[in-house]
Amino acid sequence: MNILFVGDIVGRPGRELIRKGLRGLIDRHSIDLVIANAENSAAGFGVTKDIGDTLLEWGVDVMTSGNHIWDKKEVIPYIAAEPRLIRPANYPAGVPGRGSCVARTGDGRAVGVINVMGRVFMLSIDDPFTAVLREIERIRNQTRIIIVDFHAETTSEKMAMGWHLDGKVTAVLGTHTHVQTADERLLPNGTAYLTDAGMTGPHDSIIGMQVAPSLGRFLNGMPSRFEPATGNPRLNGVVIEADEQTGRATRITRVNCSERELTDA
Repeated sequence: MNILFVGDIVGRPGRELIRKGLRGLIDRHSIDLVIANAENSAAGFGVTKDIGDTLLEWGVDVMTSGNHIWDKKEVIPYIAAEPRLIRPANYPAGVPGRGSCVARTGDGRAVGVINVMGRVFMLSIDDPFTAVLREIERIRNQTRIIIVDFHAETTSEKMAMGWHLDGKVTAVLGTHTHVQTADERLLPNGTAYLTDAGMTGPHDSIIGMQVAPSLGRFLNGMPSRFEPATGNPRLNGVVIEADEQTGRATRITRVNCSERELTDA
């Protein structure tokens, strides 16, 4: 089975990459299921029902998220009703939505997807290392293939999660920093790992936002309005090849494509 995980979709430029290039990428890599982090898809902050539904129409099967999931208030009824949009499982009890889902490929095979969020330099919520084990136990009787989106700031916390889950899940893929790392590997017990899948959006930017206001924040400390940039749109992500019988990953391949590379293929 081949699974494509798409790094954080940022604003309209990121969505346009999905619209123009996702189907071709699916064909090129014989993809069975697509997971995408969509928490920045609405102008860089949050996700709306219209945008979420459109991403699903364009070929995304499961949408993960993170600390920006609540930025658009209309997401609250949407996430309660749409099981294909999940939020970090370690939010406290009673928060709308779900921390995991079991999706189906086109031919009916099951894939588990779990979302958790780190706590180092992030919002102080429940323990992700405990929460992720709880979610694994909840869905493991339905599928051996389980992909974890760990939305976290620091490399050390992400690496710790990779080793924590080695042999328990198919892949641990980091999100949130919007900078793709080059440390993809198969851990000893068969879990694929990448510290950060990167960003699907404008790369001539500061993590997706226009350079001038973002740089100004560092230069003068004054508040400024952040808007998504537009230059050099690229799709970042990773393809996981997995053995359905064991749940082990057999290959992990980074994806980093320009708009031209996506549309010319």
